[in-house]
Amino acid sequence: MAQEDRWKFWSRQNEVDEKWIEFVDDNALAELPRGTHVVGAFPHGASYWTRTAEIQTEQADGSSQSFFIKVSQGDIGKAMVSGEFVSMTTLHQIIPDSTPAPIAWGTYASNPNIHFFLCHFVEVIDEVPDIETFTLKVADLHAKSSSPNGKYGFPVPTYMGQMAQYHAWTDSWEEFFTLSMERLMTTIEESQGPDEELRDLFGQTMSKVVPRLLRPLETGGRQIKPCLVHGDLYSGNVSVDVETGMPVLYDATCLYAHNEWDLAPWRLARHKIGTPFMKAYFRHFPTSAPEEDQEDRSILYCLRWDMKGMVIYPGDVRYRTYCVDAMKALIERFPDGYEGWARIQGEDPAPGPKAQKGRP
Repeated sequence: MAQEDRWKFWSRQNEVDEKWIEFVDDNALAELPRGTHVVGAFPHGASYWTRTAEIQTEQADGSSQSFFIKVSQGDIGKAMVSGEFVSMTTLHQIIPDSTPAPIAWGTYASNPNIHFFLCHFVEVIDEVPDIETFTLKVADLHAKSSSPNGKYGFPVPTYMGQMAQYHAWTDSWEEFFTLSMERLMTTIEESQGPDEELRDLFGQTMSKVVPRLLRPLETGGRQIKPCLVHGDLYSGNVSVDVETGMPVLYDATCLYAHNEWDLAPWRLARHKIGTPFMKAYFRHFPTSAPEEDQEDRSILYCLRWDMKGMVIYPGDVRYRTYCVDAMKALIERFPDGYEGWARIQGEDPAPGPKAQKGRP
């Protein structure tokens, strides 16, 4: 994407009309405490796919209270806010002191094509939280949560931008990651056309690198557990609570996944929450075995992050460059794949998830 085209993308008009946050729809009002008097609704925050606002109110006892509303439109918008409600509700159950309390999601009475997510309003400072406090909170989230059925996935679709994540319940992490990446690659090709180099590198990555880095996590006596991950945990979705000084996490797109999945954006120099946070996190949560693979797993998870960027920011060639560079580096590093590693370790190579299920 040329500089001019990139400017056009980032400055494009939001598809949700601002008028939908200039008042409080009856269905949203019905979700607020009985006796709520709305003082006004005021734009708050920024989004490329939704409109967001602070709803200032006076309560029945005369006290002032604010709420936060996010408004979207269409079928995808409906799925986005319903998925965010489930994500934030599940997250709030584990770390209630670091997440705004969700209230409801629904559809406007005044327009059935407009949908909303509603939660309590938290006044925040737009800055990176204290490194120890934040990483301990993320580690607590991962340690205290567990999948309801022991599988990887999530009960409802969750979205990154307007892109639905793969979320079907899956037995192994390697299988879940593989299916998630294949979905991403298909979406890239459908939206941007065939790319022979990218497809070839992707095929080698999936056949060599993914088994090499992910199969050892759950074979040879090693185990990981599916835990709740925020799913989009970069500095744009983290702030500091003005009142408590605690980190505040929002805009979640949750999954039950390998905990290291949440750390992927932290290795990127372009993000304010960077590698020092990753090092601090591992002081609170043990590195998965094989420990020596952690850095390379991080590169692999970051590849998925940048492939996501190719989808939601179409035409921005930077993301393609990031992906190609990462895949080339990983393929060069692991030419013998999982089987070569297993032989060196003296382990009998374990079958992959497809072989285990007898799939072609």
